[in-house]
Amino acid sequence: MELNFSTQWQTDSIILCMQPVNVCFQTSRWLSFNHPACTAHSVRVPLEQHTTMTDSGPKFKIFKFLKIIFSSFIITILLLFTIASLRTLSLDVNVGLQLAQWEKTNNISLAIDHHQREELLAHFKEAIRIPTVSFSETDINTTALLQFDRLLRKAFPTVFSSSLVDHEVVANYSHLFWVKGSQPDLEPYLLLAHIDVVPASESDGWEAPPFSAKEIDGFIYGRGTIDDKSQVMGILQALEYLLIKGYAPRRGFYIGLGHDEEVSGYQGAMNIMHILKQRDAQLSFVLDEGLAVLDGVISGLEGPAALIGISEKGSATVKLSVSMAPGHSSMPPRETSIGILAAAVKRLEENPMPRLFGHGPERGTFEHLAHKFGLPMKFIMSNLWLFSSLLGRVLERKPDTNAFVRTTTAVTMFNAGVKVNVIPALAEAYVNLRIHSAQSLQEVLDLIQSTVGDQRVKMELVNGFDPLPVSSSDERAFGFQIIKKTVLDMFPTVTVAPGICIGNTDSRHFKDLTNDIYRFAPAWFKPGDAQRFHGINERISKKNYEELITFYFSLIQNCDIQKLPDPHSSVHEL
Repeated sequence: MELNFSTQWQTDSIILCMQPVNVCFQTSRWLSFNHPACTAHSVRVPLEQHTTMTDSGPKFKIFKFLKIIFSSFIITILLLFTIASLRTLSLDVNVGLQLAQWEKTNNISLAIDHHQREELLAHFKEAIRIPTVSFSETDINTTALLQFDRLLRKAFPTVFSSSLVDHEVVANYSHLFWVKGSQPDLEPYLLLAHIDVVPASESDGWEAPPFSAKEIDGFIYGRGTIDDKSQVMGILQALEYLLIKGYAPRRGFYIGLGHDEEVSGYQGAMNIMHILKQRDAQLSFVLDEGLAVLDGVISGLEGPAALIGISEKGSATVKLSVSMAPGHSSMPPRETSIGILAAAVKRLEENPMPRLFGHGPERGTFEHLAHKFGLPMKFIMSNLWLFSSLLGRVLERKPDTNAFVRTTTAVTMFNAGVKVNVIPALAEAYVNLRIHSAQSLQEVLDLIQSTVGDQRVKMELVNGFDPLPVSSSDERAFGFQIIKKTVLDMFPTVTVAPGICIGNTDSRHFKDLTNDIYRFAPAWFKPGDAQRFHGINERISKKNYEELITFYFSLIQNCDIQKLPDPHSSVHEL
């Protein structure tokens, strides 16, 4: 082997000149060289030094490349960690306007005396006792709705007699109030609620009859105490008190009370919307039922949180059906209509809709709440740009939080068969879906079709609509900030955040009249209370009902400003 050196190399005072040398022998640790000009001398070179000098081949280049890659990876991780840490320490989206100087600060305060308290509770209980049940679009208790009309006129005489208030009955059973403002140039808003309730039966396991309004430990039990007669009565009670005190609003507003919200509001809310549209009304915002104050419901959150709904998930009901020739059970075919449909339904359940957490308004919810969590959740929630996929995987494990992650799929009805020994010709199943804000109705239908993957299964859209537009919630959002201020004036320790309604309200019918629809009432929900909604033992505390009245009493006054104040300080851009 012949080696050529391009430089001089000195070892043990012997200079090896830039001439060819021959390798004489190799031991385990030394290489021996003979130099032509100096044959009397044998030069021994450490093997390690020789290898270092001469190994400039592929292995060295790969090692160098991997070293660069690893170093870059470490630097990237450190950079991301630094950015995430700075954001975690600085992110607080709940400062700003709450610290600003508001235009109007001399609100009338509401002090409810003993006599007023007894009277307002008596009227509220009477409202609960009237069974204004909507069973279906064609089966509504109209007798109860007429009885409720008489109650409203009796309970709120000032509202119905004031020269500041115009009232009209809509579609026979709904109500529309127009409260005149002294400054017509100020854009009006709409307070929305509904009179009807879902069915309830004492045999379901109620602690008190569902239309008894019975008091138990400071709570009033009954269907409608939360959904939604507390808002109906609370809004009108607040207006009654304001008018009695001589308050004349600067900004006009509407109050809409629908009678068929529980069956989609096609008569009540829809007709109220048509009337406003005919009058060229444009609304600053709409406030309807929806989300509430959650106390101890969100695990790990420090203190209660008031979530203001800024959107609703879309909805779809899909019918799947299979038709085959009927037959006798003694001679069954390989596959029956029931078996084919059951397999299709099973595929839908085993293949949920894609995980979309972080692509809708739910991202803002968690970022607004981040500073109220301890580590490591505070770090994760403050940096959903980095961890949304991780948090989505955690949330999808439970049904109640999985609803924030994706379009949910629920098989709610399965119909087939007429006799035990007859193979049915027809099998039908109904699937209800609540559509995530990042998806459309058509995208969901396409996914169902591809997941079912069987041409023998016919798919039919019974009804459905896309997710609702997302209302604004930044510091320029008049409605959101007014609601937020009213909540914080009443409950200073509550964290306010935007949220999304996984159910639907009839406020969606008003999306052509405003860009901002909000869904909130300050009803306090503790662990387990959410299950009372449309469930058994629906209830509200007497104290909380008074708080609802106070909330609307203050909200109406807070709306009487020309514009929002300038922010006191800048906040993070979400």
